[in-house]
Amino acid sequence: MLKRWFLGKRIVAALLFSFVLLLYRQACRSQTQPPSRYPADEDTYESLLHQHERQYLHQTRNLTRLISQLKAELQERSRQLQRSAVIFPLEHQQQNQSELEDFMRKRLRRAEIFTGEPLENEFELLPFQTFTLRQVYQLESGLTRLPVESPVRQDRRNELNGALEAALHLLNEPQLRDSQQRRIYSPQHFYEGIFRTEMDKGTLYDLTFRESGVPDFRRLVFFRPFAPLMKLKEELMDASQILINIIVPLADTVDSFRQFMQHFSEVCIRQDGRTHLTVVFFGSEKMDEVKGILDAMSRRMKYRNLTLIHLNEAFSRRRGLDVGARAWKRSNVLLFFCDVNVRFTAEFLNSCRMNAEPGKKVFYPIMFSLYNPEIIYGQHIPSAEDQLVIRKDFGFWKDVDFGTTCQYRSDFMNTGGFDVFVKGGASEDVHLYRKFLHSNLMVVRAPSRGLFHVWHPTVCHAHLSSEAFKLCLQTKALNEASHSQLGQMIFHQQINNHLHKYNQHNVKS
Repeated sequence: MLKRWFLGKRIVAALLFSFVLLLYRQACRSQTQPPSRYPADEDTYESLLHQHERQYLHQTRNLTRLISQLKAELQERSRQLQRSAVIFPLEHQQQNQSELEDFMRKRLRRAEIFTGEPLENEFELLPFQTFTLRQVYQLESGLTRLPVESPVRQDRRNELNGALEAALHLLNEPQLRDSQQRRIYSPQHFYEGIFRTEMDKGTLYDLTFRESGVPDFRRLVFFRPFAPLMKLKEELMDASQILINIIVPLADTVDSFRQFMQHFSEVCIRQDGRTHLTVVFFGSEKMDEVKGILDAMSRRMKYRNLTLIHLNEAFSRRRGLDVGARAWKRSNVLLFFCDVNVRFTAEFLNSCRMNAEPGKKVFYPIMFSLYNPEIIYGQHIPSAEDQLVIRKDFGFWKDVDFGTTCQYRSDFMNTGGFDVFVKGGASEDVHLYRKFLHSNLMVVRAPSRGLFHVWHPTVCHAHLSSEAFKLCLQTKALNEASHSQLGQMIFHQQINNHLHKYNQHNVKS
């Protein structure tokens, strides 16, 4: 870097000398011009002399300005080189490179690649996933629920294609002793591969190639180590000033609404206190009951952050959420689209505040859906609050639901809100969700430990089509109990017969 600095100074000095020399030569030539070239008339000669003088002065000013600019650029470049030499000396760069290589080697040694590691039990083993050119065979099926699928995410496709391209590049790279009959491999020769990611080390790829008609295989193993952590952001968030407007569409489920308000008064008033409740009621038959519930809670808890909107029309969740969001006329507010069958904790409200940011992020939490308490607990059903427990036998992550969300009103309005032409509750939610996916906003999708969907009966109406009725029954079965619990219900009689025979055998013996 110092050599380049001295070289730059020499180049600029040479340019300065050339400009001065050019100016001097032009001045000398003007003085040695023979007078015979100029007209004999003295006035004409005087005017030409002044004209040439003005041209020389103009050229001199331009050269002087150019020299000043070059000097300023030289000084700025010198300061940059000096800062670079101080901040990033060559020895420091080499040290950083060496430290990074040591870090990668340590990651490689720690990873379970060529030798196994002692494990305590079968639960500690991290399984591989198998993939071919077009499909991935996976244990964690995610939202698709498919045991085998084509990679739908762009990052997964890029990851596997990158490993495959690296393997083909090495296989087809010319060698010193190559013969004319050397095999050329293409993606069609890819047999299969396996990969797995150890979260604290990196990703291991094991790829196998085979040419048709040839008995042997070519195998390549790659490891993509994780780099050291990089600090990207540090900030202090003041969540005490962030108000959440909780919007609840409501039909004639007054009993469910009464239970919801009991939960709301406990969490949002006593524990949090930075909320506003907007209830959009459809119909007119039970309007007085709804008003009575809200008035009683307001008097008892001295809570005034309430808005009741009455729509005398058929129930539509999309319509209720849209009207509730547009009814807010004050400053930009954080919206929480909720339902009467949803329960949440004060910790969830803080997660809602932290994971949504106007113009940048929207939060789509995944709630834990609880099974039928009569099947899970039998005759000893605990209180509603005690049922909010995340366990395998108590419920499941409802990752197919996109109706519960935290987003700022400005983002909801800018994206166009719900599409009035889309029919069906699930389609409306998914359509809004896809709008955010297509935008420049970040969609934060994560399981929430403080958000629950309580069980309620699912009614499959007789007027539904055969396909819709079948889907309704499938949804009802998924919400009733776990796979094993449903199996016990189906084989209940066989289980009782076995227990009866077993008890008789023990009595005789």
